[in-house]
Amino acid sequence: MSQENTPLMATDNLFVAYCQKMRDAVDAALMGAFAFPREGDIQALLYRPLEDFIASGGKRARPILLCLAAQAYGANPHEALQVAASLEYFQAAALIHDDIADNSQTRRGLPCLYKVEGTGPALNQGDLALIESYACILEDETLDDGVARALLKEISTMQRHTAEGQALDLGWVREKNWDVTPADYLRMATLKTAWYSVATPLVLGALFAGASGEVIEALRHFGLDLGVVFQITDDVLNLKGETAAQGKDFRSDITEGKRTLLSTYALQNLPAPKKQELQAFLSSQTTKTDELAAAVDLIEEAGAFAYAETFSHDLLNRAMTSLREAHLEELDANPDRAEAQKALQSLAEFVEKRTY
Repeated sequence: MSQENTPLMATDNLFVAYCQKMRDAVDAALMGAFAFPREGDIQALLYRPLEDFIASGGKRARPILLCLAAQAYGANPHEALQVAASLEYFQAAALIHDDIADNSQTRRGLPCLYKVEGTGPALNQGDLALIESYACILEDETLDDGVARALLKEISTMQRHTAEGQALDLGWVREKNWDVTPADYLRMATLKTAWYSVATPLVLGALFAGASGEVIEALRHFGLDLGVVFQITDDVLNLKGETAAQGKDFRSDITEGKRTLLSTYALQNLPAPKKQELQAFLSSQTTKTDELAAAVDLIEEAGAFAYAETFSHDLLNRAMTSLREAHLEELDANPDRAEAQKALQSLAEFVEKRTY
């Protein structure tokens, strides 16, 4: 279940304020790649559909995180925009391909790209987005060769881990595997979500700014823990969040039989008859409101929501320890750095308290 199109609402959180401040600059960088005319048929069949898909929405959180880390460690975030765009191109590729794999019908309130273009053309357009994620680095002539190589290495590692996590997520469903444990789920969520949603964007920004290896590894650990918390929160909101905010996705994790921290914990801790009942709901692809509610009640009865809250709290504490090891408090407190440092420190608070 994805929250990627839910807008970041106005709050007092400094990270949200930073996102709102940088959004237009990121959008401009993304659209810049499509400014060069191509032959008419190639433009219409390949570049224009991808351009329209990228322009159709999304929070741009990943490229903004890269800019935030770059600024926190002394770089001009606007000079990092081309590197930052690489993350949104990968996000586009992942979403286009995910919609095909999941047989989804809509994305960002519109028909999925493959529903409009056809499966073959949409796969090709997603492949182009993947190519652009590398081209952003390779074609940035302002980058030192060593920095470019380090950035590309991080991006390829991120993409590999995301594919590994996706393989687990899809494979468990295909194999009808109900023996997935909470530890299995956490491994999958780290691979599929945490690397590309938080950890790698922060690492890329710090690399761009020339931060030390010690800082980069501390940010990586911070991002991995925070990314898992973000995913667990998504799982909780899908089952217990506000119906209006979740829209058509509300309780879709039950319908799709998702192996989440909540469902795996519940299946391990319910007595046998109730475990079988929950498993039946998760296997049935039900969309009936009463059956979805009954499944959530079983998960609640197992203590899964309380377990997820405690687990997330422990991960947040560990993440903040890693952030302190990134030496933000030791940086020169000029106004630009101070703004980014405070926004980065408020990121954990945003993840912990978000309700959408």
